Amino acid sequence: MPISFTIDLSDEDIARLSQAARSDAHAADKASIETATTAASKLIEEAGKGKLPPFVSDRLEKLDRMIAMVRDEGWAMADADLQHVLAALSYFVDPHDMIADDTPVLGYLDDAIMIEIFARDLAPELTAYDEFCAFRHDEALQRGLDPAKVGRAEWLAERREELHDRMHRWRDRDYGEGYGNSSGYKSKTTYVGNAWRPSLFRTT
Repeated sequence: MPISFTIDLSDEDIARLSQAARSDAHAADKASIETATTAASKLIEEAGKGKLPPFVSDRLEKLDRMIAMVRDEGWAMADADLQHVLAALSYFVDPHDMIADDTPVLGYLDDAIMIEIFARDLAPELTAYDEFCAFRHDEALQRGLDPAKVGRAEWLAERREELHDRMHRWRDRDYGEGYGNSSGYKSKTTYVGNAWRPSLFRTT
């Protein structure tokens, strides 16, 4: 018989975990883009070798989207925006987990919790990127192009700049400097599952 349980984290709990993760990222000497994305990708690949609870697999998909934001040539994040994402990805450079990854069933639970906290912090970035992917996908198909091969096409520039600007305004309004507060926002994501992005899960 399946067992269900709920973990309730207060705003203070989330703030402490988020702060600890940012401290770890800084202690890692601001890991390079390649080091951070490779470490996060390795987590997804290793976790994918076994059967995972839905809570974990759903969060790994969110981590995949964070990696995609950094690697996606068409999205072209500015350095300041990139640092928000790298501060999250750098957490996975440290191989020491609260729960060892090879622990059956529960091995990736701590990673999934941290990914959910990072996704909360990165809601402006994830939402804007999701909308960009959907726009690129639909527009490319209308032009008879492969969304995976358009790169930094000129026809993407206006929409990308609009979404970057909205992302900045949302972060400045609701989050302030650095990472988000814990005011209980509701994610406004409009993620379209079949829109192309660089992904470890799918290529179409």
